[in-house]
Amino acid sequence: MAVYLLLLAHLVLIFGSTHGSKSNVYIVYMGDKEPDIEPDLVQETHHSILASVLGSSKEAKGSIIYSYKHSFSGFAAVLSPFQAALLAGIWPESESFRDDGMGEIPSRWKGKCVEGENFTMSNCNRKIIGAKWYIKGYEAENGKLNKTTAMEFLSSRDVAGHGTHTSSTAAGSPVTSASFLNLASGIARGGASGAHLAVYKVCWSTGDCSSADILAAFDDAIHDGVDVISVSLGQSPPLPDYVDDALAVGSFHAAAKGIVVVCSGGNSGPFPETIINGAPWVVTVGASSIDRTFLSRVVLGNNLSFVGESLFTGKYRDKLLKIVYAEDVAASDASEADARSCNTGSLNSTLVRGNVVLCFQTRTQRMASVAADTVKSSHGVGVIFAQSLTKDTTFSFDIPCVQVDFEAGTSMLSYIGTTKNPVVKFTSIRTVVGKLMAPEVAYFSSRGPSSLSPFVLKPDVVAPGVNILASWSPALPLSTSTGPVHFNIESGTSMACPHVSAIVAILKSVHPTWSPAALKSALVTTAYTKDDYGFDIVAEGAPYKLANPFDYGGGHVDPNKAVDPGLIFDSGLPDYIDFLCLMGYNNSAVSLMARHQANCQNFHKSPHNLNVPSILISKLRDRIAVARTVTNVGPPTSIYKSRVEAPPGVEVSVKPEILTFNSSVTKLKFKVVFRPKLKLQGRYFFGNLIWEDGIHFVKIPLAVRIVVDDFYVDA
Repeated sequence: MAVYLLLLAHLVLIFGSTHGSKSNVYIVYMGDKEPDIEPDLVQETHHSILASVLGSSKEAKGSIIYSYKHSFSGFAAVLSPFQAALLAGIWPESESFRDDGMGEIPSRWKGKCVEGENFTMSNCNRKIIGAKWYIKGYEAENGKLNKTTAMEFLSSRDVAGHGTHTSSTAAGSPVTSASFLNLASGIARGGASGAHLAVYKVCWSTGDCSSADILAAFDDAIHDGVDVISVSLGQSPPLPDYVDDALAVGSFHAAAKGIVVVCSGGNSGPFPETIINGAPWVVTVGASSIDRTFLSRVVLGNNLSFVGESLFTGKYRDKLLKIVYAEDVAASDASEADARSCNTGSLNSTLVRGNVVLCFQTRTQRMASVAADTVKSSHGVGVIFAQSLTKDTTFSFDIPCVQVDFEAGTSMLSYIGTTKNPVVKFTSIRTVVGKLMAPEVAYFSSRGPSSLSPFVLKPDVVAPGVNILASWSPALPLSTSTGPVHFNIESGTSMACPHVSAIVAILKSVHPTWSPAALKSALVTTAYTKDDYGFDIVAEGAPYKLANPFDYGGGHVDPNKAVDPGLIFDSGLPDYIDFLCLMGYNNSAVSLMARHQANCQNFHKSPHNLNVPSILISKLRDRIAVARTVTNVGPPTSIYKSRVEAPPGVEVSVKPEILTFNSSVTKLKFKVVFRPKLKLQGRYFFGNLIWEDGIHFVKIPLAVRIVVDDFYVDA
């Protein structure tokens, strides 16, 4: 029976082997004992902590073998590795949620911390000022949550790590020496580290989220007094109508109360019309890459070497291993394409055992993670995945997984085919910063136009969402080889969303009277479309291409410029009601959502005239005039001149061409007239309308599709 040490005061857990269910003695050290606390009370605390994991006080008392209660606090107990992992999520909170230096909780705050499994009032502080959880809808739809098949806490406590990651990205306190298994080392801090945080848990470890629970969380958050709601969830197309979508309904009421709702745009890219959460009253965020990657060198037996991306930190470093081509070790019933890409169940375990497998991305199997799982389950010892490269690096904790481009993969295949005993070795991984062109629109980031409301440009902006380091829940080990971790690297628009939420929180503190629409406008019109080297931002795909507004909306978010946008495009509840009428919803549906009588009958407003900071025309046949109203938030006396970067094949004019503001004139209208110059068919073209006053650069993205015959567009 081995002995392991858990340093709960610092969230450090030192594991030996975690295979099997063999029990071991774990020592839980909790630091100094407060001198005025009686030893019996300290011992009761130990029993309580153990009981929360083991299920009863009786089992806790049977498990504990020592209670350290005089000079310091801690205990020793007989636990299985799984029980020890559970214990590591319990106490104390992540360093990212310390409240050092935090101000007092606002007097207007009405929220509270709801206790539950492994979560008490003591887990809240001046950083986490509210925590609620919602499961009634989930259990009404799915039955009682089965905790035997998926680890979960019936409380606000996070198990899966997604909530910890996104919340710490938005508002986490600074943590020095943060890293994921010694990769991406440095100081980790949330974008708005001085902000208070309230958590509303609506999704469970099964992956399910109930609409009823989501709406209840919005209802509470609005009542509690939040300023910004960050929502890293959503459903893939086909999309429900906005009046039937709990997230759209909840965010509608939040926006009506002046609360900014920021949503992830989805991970179904690079395919068009996959963007989600596209209501005009929310900020929809796509994902971009950063200038950091993780590289490993693959060295063949002939000393040829190739550099690839990897996040494996385990063994096999600099060790020669036999390499085979996936099609040569295919299962008898597997297709060539499935075997080539190492799709699930496509490999022969007998032939794979002990070998590194070279796999190639196919049209039907594009994911290195699938290949790694297939090779691992077939008893392979490593995988090289040749693909159209992206910056999104795949995790593989138990066997090495290196992502290379097709050229490198083809060279390796040639080596395998011409060598009697081909071998390969992997070198250790390096964190590389500042050597990549960034940002780029992430491959997976969902693209516009919206399949539900194609006359509103989405996404609004993109933000960092690839290989993002942030806090993680140690409750569930990532693998048997790593044990629990306290920081993790994740990719997705879920990671991009809280970056923008943090920026909005800061903007709102600077401009507390601005509406959600005004704040979104500031983000969109000041976003940049050039990378760090001054080149146009590209979008990952097959192949790469220059990015356009359907990839990044206004561009990559720029928090410094968004503070002082010069002009804003404002809108509010009446505009959103008009939008719902434009969607064709009936009076009763719109009235119910808007909470007052709406009249959508004989509604003749143009969908192009919604006062949003972009213009999207999906069907330009002849002349179309589009109206916008801007509000000056810069110097009272300002003169803005217009400049048009017209979409190819389109004539664009602006009336008036100059906007003059003074202390009594703060709002002005202008019209943009579009005319087709060519009889093109069915393709979008892009441009920009720019207003400049010598200080501010207000950019409005344009997207126009010329239509000659509806048959080709609607077919």
